Amino acid sequence: MLDLVAELYVAEHAADAQGLVGAAKLEFRKQRAGPIRERMRTWLDAQRDRHPPKSPIAAAIRYADNQWTELGVFLDDAHVPLDNNGSERALRRVALGRKNYLFVHDGETGASIAGLYSLVATCEARKINPFEYLSDVLTRVQDHPTSAIDALLPGAWAAARDEA
Repeated sequence: MLDLVAELYVAEHAADAQGLVGAAKLEFRKQRAGPIRERMRTWLDAQRDRHPPKSPIAAAIRYADNQWTELGVFLDDAHVPLDNNGSERALRRVALGRKNYLFVHDGETGASIAGLYSLVATCEARKINPFEYLSDVLTRVQDHPTSAIDALLPGAWAAARDEA
């Protein structure tokens, strides 16, 4: 099974190395990763009855069975990554800070910290420098019309900056 997972990553790296995007990447994935995924299905089916139901491998096979459709979404949408490592990295900061949050004794402060974390994570996901974004937005937010506050969100801010 590990060989099959490695093959999926080799195929994905090959698509990235060729600079494939959109429909071309999707077609490449279907041709290269689709058959690998089918071999994974065959392997899972063959292994299911070979392991006691409460064993770790049986639990992993049940998980794969229950998530099979979701595990194949990358074959239907070129924007979906092969894994969720990016999401895991974004959440790591929250997990590491969890002890520090114990010292937040005020609900408003906690909400402010959560909002700030959300803005920084959104900036990082959109390849925006959070320091540049916050430096600019925090100097303008007091004078900015409330009705147009969405213009200060990271995506709109980056688009306006790129147009200028």
